[in-house]
Amino acid sequence: MATKWNLDPAHSEITFKVKHMMISNIKGNFTSFNAEIEADDDTFANAKTTATIQTASISTHNTDRDNHLKSAEFFNAEANPTITFDSQALNGSVTGNLTINGITKPVSLDVDFNGINVDPWGNTKAGFSFEGKINRKDFGLNWNAALEAGGVMVSDEVKLAGELQFVKQA
Repeated sequence: MATKWNLDPAHSEITFKVKHMMISNIKGNFTSFNAEIEADDDTFANAKTTATIQTASISTHNTDRDNHLKSAEFFNAEANPTITFDSQALNGSVTGNLTINGITKPVSLDVDFNGINVDPWGNTKAGFSFEGKINRKDFGLNWNAALEAGGVMVSDEVKLAGELQFVKQA
C-alpha cells in the first residue's frame, strides 16, 4: 500500500528565471501551489507525483510585469487558472507531463532527494530540490519584442527550480 505525502507549503517554493533583454535574469516565483506524492517506500523510487500551481499567483515583485504575465499574451490566467505536473517515477530525475496555458508536454527535471527527518512535533518530513528548463514557446508563451541593438526582450529558455518539503500522512 502506497504512503501519501502532502506538501508543506510553509517550507516549499517554486521559482523561475528568464533572461531579459539578453543582459540580465529576471527571477520570479509562484506563491500558491500544492503537491502530493504517493510512494511505495521511503526511497521514493516509483513514486507518483502530482502538483498544481495557481497561475495567477505568479510574482516577479513588479505589478505591471506580473499583470502582463497573467494576461492573454502569456499565461492567460483567467482561461488557464492552473499549471499542472504529473509523473510516475522519481529516480534522480522526474519525467512527467507539464501543462501550461492548456498545452501539455513531457518535461524532465533533475531531482535531489535531501532525506527524511522528524520535526519537533513528531511529523515525518521529506525534502526534495529540483531544477530544469523548458522552452516557453512549447507552451504557447510566444510574446516577445525585438530589440533595436539585436536580440529579443525575453529569452525562450526558462529555468525552473524548487525546494519542496512533504509531510508523511498516517
